[in-house]
Parts: sequence; structure tokens; C-alpha cells
Amino acid sequence: MIAIRVVPLANLHKEICSKRQDVPEAGEMDTHLPGAKDSHHKSHDGRLMENYDLIIVGAGPSGLFCAINSMQKGKKILILEKKNSPGHKLLISGSGHCNITHDGNIQDFLDHFGDKGHGRFLRPALFGFKNSDLIYFFKSLGLNMIREKGDKIFPETLQARDVLNILTSQCRALGIVIKCNHAVRSITRKEEGFLVGCEGGSYSSRLLVIATGGCSYPATGSTGDGYRFASLLGHRITEIGPALTPLLIKDYPFSELAGLSFSDMKISLYRHAKIREHRGDVLLTHQGLSGPGILDLSRYIRAGDVVKLSFVPEDKREALEEWLIDVARLDGRRSLMSMLADLPRFLASSVSSSVSSSVSLPTYLSFRLIKRILEISGIASELHLGQLTREMRNRLIGNLTGLSLVVSDLGGNNQAMITRGGVDTREVNPKTMQSKLVKGLYLVGEVLDVDGDTGGYNLQAAFSTGMLAARNIRNNLD
Repeated sequence: MIAIRVVPLANLHKEICSKRQDVPEAGEMDTHLPGAKDSHHKSHDGRLMENYDLIIVGAGPSGLFCAINSMQKGKKILILEKKNSPGHKLLISGSGHCNITHDGNIQDFLDHFGDKGHGRFLRPALFGFKNSDLIYFFKSLGLNMIREKGDKIFPETLQARDVLNILTSQCRALGIVIKCNHAVRSITRKEEGFLVGCEGGSYSSRLLVIATGGCSYPATGSTGDGYRFASLLGHRITEIGPALTPLLIKDYPFSELAGLSFSDMKISLYRHAKIREHRGDVLLTHQGLSGPGILDLSRYIRAGDVVKLSFVPEDKREALEEWLIDVARLDGRRSLMSMLADLPRFLASSVSSSVSSSVSLPTYLSFRLIKRILEISGIASELHLGQLTREMRNRLIGNLTGLSLVVSDLGGNNQAMITRGGVDTREVNPKTMQSKLVKGLYLVGEVLDVDGDTGGYNLQAAFSTGMLAARNIRNNLD
């Protein structure tokens, strides 16, 4: 199989935008992707073209679900998949366990898709097909769901394969054709629909769905094809980048502490000035930072930004300084290391019972972490409290309440769970997922400029947008 070439992510958006063109009205002239043929009747190898009522490009969750819910008696639906089998990326979701959605009120989902209006765009889709609807769909077909830590929803078998098997078996039962090893090479817009050229043949349909995913985990087939297709059909592609991805840190000081994690840590993001604050779990890795708090924030982070970690809440800075001064006055020979080992206990006692439930405090600061922060602060670990100068104390308190780390890079496509950016949602009808520019064209799932937090939000969006498109498609297939 000859797949569409993969270009570096930094160059992909530039390449797409440079090729973007205005789409003429149907009937004026055809809009081609590279390699498109003019014949309505024969493919490039001389075989007759196959006609369908609906073609879906991409056999991921949004594409499969859209096909299942679009099917009507007597209609022909084709799914084209570039890989040798459907759902490669679905199979690795949630480390193979498939965190399919999140529990709770669907209204709360809207706050988990950033602050660029993504939640507002997704509102019709999410409210039209809720997390409870998705759970019921699989339950009705014999696969129950369970709630795990953090209200994440998984199949009770904890096997992504079981989710995929239900989707593909439903396609077979409904007579939906899935052609694998069929990388789409061309799409031609005609007055009566679309012509799609593949390595394995050519096909036509009145309606077309682009459900190709983004650029994350390219080995699964997500190599940005849908961005090129949508761009050459006239759509604007917003800046593309990795999201839900770990950070690489310049001169990283915690390599030896890889695996150490912190719950509900405050993370501040600076670009000349503070631009964002976030709370979440943080994991120290061999090269940088990860964990849900970092992954969720990564959509806003760029190389060169500064991330500040608060091992101690910033509002405890004054209390921490007074505590160090008071103890040094009473027992100047006490080891600074032993003093800092008592830090969590001191902080807990300094919070009044009336607010303690809403304040997150460290419950444990390991010996190795304390020692490393002292080294970063330029303070010898064997120092006594009486030897701690005011300058040393200020550096130490500053690093405990907001340690500055410079981001050298973000984890690339092979590490990012999802892609930031995509088809501009202003050009897509949020009530139908149909293009506002090209009649009969639908865009669903990760190809859209929509990215959610970790915890099942992105898979729910894939299923919900697929369902919303399907409902409109059914009307148009009548």
C-alpha cells in the first residue's frame, strides 16, 4: 500500500494553507485533489467506478459510528480505510483499555474543551448524544461499562478490542462495506456529489464524510490526510500541533526522580507574563513533565514557555517564611533537611478548619525531592537553620512555591494523544456537522479544530459528532 506521505508537523499546516483555494460553486468547475480523474465511469486502471449513497473516509470511532447510524434500508455505504484493519488508534486508547467517556452531567463536558469556543461548538452534538446514551448503546449490545478512578468510563472487560468488535460487527450486520488498504489519493467535487480515488479503486457518492482523525500516533494511520482533503475543498485549517502531550524541559533537574507524582498541583504558565493557571496531577519523567494536569494544559504551551510548579501553595509563602525564621531562632542547629521533612505537617496545621477542604496541600515531599530542590536553590543539604541566610531562604521559598522550568519542546506526534487545531469550526454547521462551504460534505471527530482534556472527553466527542452527522445524513438520503 502506498500511503499519503507524512510531512513534519511544523510544516504540515504551512503546506496545507499554501494549497488552499476557493471552491467554485457546483457546476462551474471541478475541485480536485492531486491525482483526481475526470471520468465518472472508470478508475485509473480502467475498472468501472462503484457508486454509493455515502462514502466515509476513515474507519475510526467517529467514522464507524457515523456509518452505523446513517444506514437505511436499500442504501449503500462505503468506509475507506488506509490501514489493513479498522480502528487502529481506538485499540491503543486508554493504554488499550479504552477510556470511552466520562461520568457526570454532560453540561460539565463543555468546560473540558479549552476556551476557544470548542465546547460551545460541540454543544448540539454532546447534548444530542450524551455520555449516558453512549453507555446504553454498548450495554444494549452486550458490553457493560464501569466507572474507574476520576470518573473515567471504561468497558467492563477493560479491552478496547471489545469496543471495536461491536462497531465492526454492527457494520457487517447492516451491510456496510469497509474497504481496508484503500488510502484515498483524490477527491473530486462534482455537481451531483463526490468522486473518490484510492489505491484500490475509484468510487462515487452523493454524500461524503471526512473522519480521518488528526496527526497523533501516525503509525495508526492518523497522518493529517483529512486536513489536506478539507483544505483543498476550500476549508481553512487552524494551526496544527500536538495536544495531550508531555513536556520536555531544558536542563531538566529531576531525571533521577522519574516516576514521582503529585496530586492536584498548581501549574502556572508564563510567556513574558503569566498567561494561564491550572490544577492537576503531575508526573516527573526522565526528560520532563507529564500527568493529566500537564497533558490538559499542553494545548496552550509552546517551546520557550516557562512552567512554574507549586510544591507548596503560593498563599503559604508568608507563613512558610515565618515558620523557618521562628524555628531557626529557637533551634538554629536543627538540620534544614529535617525541618523541611515536617513541611506538610506544618502546612496542614496552618490551614483553618473552615477552609481546609478547599485547599490542596502536599501530603508528602520525599527526601530526594527536598535534597534536589535545595541543590537547585544553591543550598547545601547539610546546612543548619542558623546558617540559612535571607537570600538563601528567599530562593528556597521561591522554588517551593513556584519552581520555574523552561519548556524546550513538546512531545511530538508519537506521544501526543490528540491533535490541537484542524478544520475551522466556524465553517462547519454545529447542528449537523455539514460543511457550510461544500454541500454534502461532513466533518467529524478529530479532523475538526476540537480537542478535549484527558478522561474520555475526546472519544465522546468523536461518537457524538459522528451521530449528529448521521442524523442529518439520514434525512438527506431519504
